[in-house]
Amino acid sequence: MTDQVDGIAHELSSLDFHHPYTPYDVQNQFMQTVYQVLETGNGQVGILESPTGTGKSLSLICASLTWLRNYKATRQEAALQEAGESYKDEPAWIVEQLLSRKRSELLQQWEDREKRLASIRLKEKAQEERGRKRRRVEDVSAVVETIADEDAEWLLDADDHEVSDRDALSGLSKESREILERIGLGGRIYYTSRTHSQLSQFISELRRPAFPPSLPPSVAKASDVSPTEPVKLLPLSSRQKLCINPFVARLGSVQAINDRCAELQQAKSSSKCSFVPKEELLSQTHQFRDSALATIPDIEDLHHLGKSLSICPYYASRVALPGAEIITLPYPLLLQQSAREALGIKLEGNVVIIDEAHNILDAISNVHAAEIQLSDLRRGRQMLGVYVKRFGKKLKGINRVNVGRVGRIIDGLSEWLEGALKFKVCLDEHGIVDPNDLTRHKGIDQMNIYELIQYIQESKLAYKIESYVAHVEAEGDSSNSGPPKAATPVLHTLVSFLIALTNLSSEGRIFYQKVHGAATDVKLTYLLLSPTHAFSSVASSARAVILAGGTMSPFQDYKDQLFPTLEPGKVTSLSCGHVIPPENLCVWTLASSNPASPPFEFSFKQRGNREMMTQLGLAILNVCNIVPDGVVVFFPSYGYLDEIVKVWQQRQGESSQTIWDRLQARKSVFRDSKGESSEDVLRDYSQAILGVRPAGDKRTGALLLSVVGGKMSEGINFSDRLGRCVMVVGLPYPNIASPDWKAKLEYIESTTEARLVKEGRNSGEATAQAKQAARDFYENACMRAVNQSIGRAIRHRGDYAAIILVDRRYGTDRIRGKLPGWIRDGLEKESHERGLGALMGALGAFFRKKSQAGNGP
Repeated sequence: MTDQVDGIAHELSSLDFHHPYTPYDVQNQFMQTVYQVLETGNGQVGILESPTGTGKSLSLICASLTWLRNYKATRQEAALQEAGESYKDEPAWIVEQLLSRKRSELLQQWEDREKRLASIRLKEKAQEERGRKRRRVEDVSAVVETIADEDAEWLLDADDHEVSDRDALSGLSKESREILERIGLGGRIYYTSRTHSQLSQFISELRRPAFPPSLPPSVAKASDVSPTEPVKLLPLSSRQKLCINPFVARLGSVQAINDRCAELQQAKSSSKCSFVPKEELLSQTHQFRDSALATIPDIEDLHHLGKSLSICPYYASRVALPGAEIITLPYPLLLQQSAREALGIKLEGNVVIIDEAHNILDAISNVHAAEIQLSDLRRGRQMLGVYVKRFGKKLKGINRVNVGRVGRIIDGLSEWLEGALKFKVCLDEHGIVDPNDLTRHKGIDQMNIYELIQYIQESKLAYKIESYVAHVEAEGDSSNSGPPKAATPVLHTLVSFLIALTNLSSEGRIFYQKVHGAATDVKLTYLLLSPTHAFSSVASSARAVILAGGTMSPFQDYKDQLFPTLEPGKVTSLSCGHVIPPENLCVWTLASSNPASPPFEFSFKQRGNREMMTQLGLAILNVCNIVPDGVVVFFPSYGYLDEIVKVWQQRQGESSQTIWDRLQARKSVFRDSKGESSEDVLRDYSQAILGVRPAGDKRTGALLLSVVGGKMSEGINFSDRLGRCVMVVGLPYPNIASPDWKAKLEYIESTTEARLVKEGRNSGEATAQAKQAARDFYENACMRAVNQSIGRAIRHRGDYAAIILVDRRYGTDRIRGKLPGWIRDGLEKESHERGLGALMGALGAFFRKKSQAGNGP
């Protein structure tokens, strides 16, 4: 076994990942780990941490695409060998002739595809050079046919409930579908991240490296083919991002666009969308496919391509799917099984890479969350009344019954919320709702909610009611000369909440909560307590799953929450070091300012200590006196930041200057606040550091007071002079008294205990371990937020910064063990015992060395 492991390690160490630059050791380590997880397959999981600035995205690209090309080539070579073995009774020359023909066919197929795509790339380049603009579709009269009956758009069909959302490619013949499938040679990577901007950055990185062709070795060696093959990328997105039908796109909300789009494809629809791919325009579909696969497009490029060809990019993307090697898509499209099915995504045998995966637990909860407000329900009842007044007499059979049921559900939920507003909210602003109490009103518990949801989705009831009411309201507004305004998607919100209601199990809870700023409004919120079941369809289907991020520590929650039943041998975790040299990082923990002062412990009980707040202000002032340029300080919450600033603004004893005055005299001071734009604050902060100061201004750099988990703690780049020092004050534990956190911790405790008892542990031991599991989860959430804030400082190999963790609890092995590896490696081991004086000496020496080395400001 050891020899086998050594052999794999040797093979990986000699592998060429086709990195466009000379990779650092940590990048090689990262790429080798990704490759090994993908190569092993069989449900393997990799949880990988590579600090920001270490080229994580490029390493993911090089490792995964090198594996994919090798995998496809090896698989095709094996198929050729298998074909030869099936003719082993034939003479060798016949077998070789047969294999030679198969190799020629494979090579011809590959060359035909590559020549076609190369031709499109040349055409695109020529168009760009001539400055030719893409043709825009402006003749909206061709978008939809004339509607015979002005009410047809909103009236429910007698058989509407029997019509399901049809496949947009249903107009294509079986032969055409097979032709479209042939371009794909098997195996692909699904890459997902949190936002479209992050996906766009990934696509930009994808244009840097070049990879060898995916041909089997015996074919590539025997022919004179290009040493490289362009990557085939396809970005997927929602209809909201890709729809080119102006009558549909203007509806605004995702739900309304989805419903209207599906309605325009129904067989009985009197208005057809002219952009949906059609059998008679197959060449147009092929052109979209080839253009998309030839050019490494982002979402905006795909949208423009669809407009230039007058073909829907949302549905035409499905045609390009078989030929793509990498498919990018935002979190929700991967994490929802219904969304994957709608897009034609099949994970079986393929690879899933989740980048920025420190967000994945929250992302899964957000995708499956739902809420409804009393004001929404009142608006929904009003809309239903307007619709029934116009179409009530035309509603027959199941339509009449189900419209009535929707009304009863609205009335029942409204009745419960009105009662909560009178009796519950006056006692407590939030709490847990028993779903049985919720559905008892107006006989909701007697309805088949599953059937009603299916009816609403298939009949497009929510869209029809909301669009009709928007039409009526627009016509009644004489001052509005533009197109009808899209109504707030109240009924779609109701449907989402009903879906959550049917999914209720031990994994979910419903809460009531007062709506801030509205004295007469209250809302219901569904919260998914465990992501395990929701993620299982991804984890169980894919060949391998990679969770990658800049700050994944601590790792245990991903294993416990996403893969609790996966055997340990199938999980690989890696925390990479940083690419910066050790002398570019100074990490200290500060437990107190001096032996006579209270220790820094910003726990809920101690954080109101005014003396501690004062000593913190003086410590930050001392840091500002030594650190050049930018200092960023993260606090546990906006509320606590406000409290501390108030103390700093008060005079201490006979001092003529407050701590706040002294800070402002040393550096320009900025505060992150809930109400102010983070872009404005960051712009002013950057200008104070990088810009020219007015004559007489002796301040050096700027101080930014921010919040862990706030707008400045993620996605903001404090590189170089913008972040020469990052301080984290306290441990930002979530509010354990909030209903959602109480429910989460109770769920973890109860499920862990039940699992341990089932495994044969005695009751006392199981209870103790379950309580510890809940504490770990709570603490890990805190440390993930801390680690994310720390990661704002070092952004590239030449960067340098000091990181100061202010709280005596950072001196414990338990907390230190949950810091990223590169932070632990740079941490001054006994710093928590040495006080402010030693810290000032260390900071002074650190920045003097940088200045002497020519790295100073």
